[in-house]
Amino acid sequence: MLEKAIIGMASLRFLSGTIEILAAVLILKLNQVEKALLVNSGLALVGPIILLTTTTIGLVGISERISFHKLLWIFVGIACILIGIRK
Repeated sequence: MLEKAIIGMASLRFLSGTIEILAAVLILKLNQVEKALLVNSGLALVGPIILLTTTTIGLVGISERISFHKLLWIFVGIACILIGIRK
């Protein structure tokens, strides 16, 4: 039987993939670079939100089995990713 955290994480990734595919279809349908860039910019918001949400679900799922020290390193890594995305 699958864990609830696994189902939640997979569902979010399916949602993310669906949004990406729909954006690609929309870009093809619009057929204009300016509008395609707007759609692409919208995707730049979706990616980090899905990453954070999926990671949070996973961390909650393993929080009882992982040490605080390792959990802290995971949060530092996520912070580095977010800082890298912003710059």
